[in-house]
Amino acid sequence: MAFGPWIRGEREKADISLKEFAQSIGISQAYWSRIERGLELAPKDSLIIAACVRLGLPTDRAFIAAQRLPPDMQGDLELAVSVYREFKSRSPT
Repeated sequence: MAFGPWIRGEREKADISLKEFAQSIGISQAYWSRIERGLELAPKDSLIIAACVRLGLPTDRAFIAAQRLPPDMQGDLELAVSVYREFKSRSPT
């Protein structure tokens, strides 16, 4: 699932209004609404992290939904790819 609809579902599960949520992470309600509706791409890393903190979610799932590596892995892309390839080569298909 894309980031916007995924994060909207998580926000709604937490019973937090769009207005309250946007204010709590320091952005406009209109901008966050566009993100949730898929009219904007996933926001910058710091907003993804802030959203996860506010909702009590692990960030890895959010970055997967955003189709992006978490910031702590971005500098280790070569290692992440090699570990993934090694894992896949050992997994039965």
